[in-house]
Amino acid sequence: MNNTKAQPKLFSTVIWLVLVMLAIMTFSLGEAGMSGKGVMLTLLAITMVKSQLVANYFMGLRRTKFLWRAIMFGYFAIVGGLIAVAYLMGLK
Repeated sequence: MNNTKAQPKLFSTVIWLVLVMLAIMTFSLGEAGMSGKGVMLTLLAITMVKSQLVANYFMGLRRTKFLWRAIMFGYFAIVGGLIAVAYLMGLK
């Protein structure tokens, strides 16, 4: 019996479980009442990883030309960088 359909479903399930785990981590950090630069940068990094996973695996960019993946990564990097700069400037 050929099992070619089960492999992509399993892979998508693993990616989904990773996204759920990352979401629980961000929720836990928020509920713990932690604050500071380190926590903010951790939350921002987790959010950027989640965004990239969604773009690559659930929006289907993993199988497109490099240009489209680079555009999305650039967007995430610019927005994340601007959020970090705005947060860090507000701490002074």
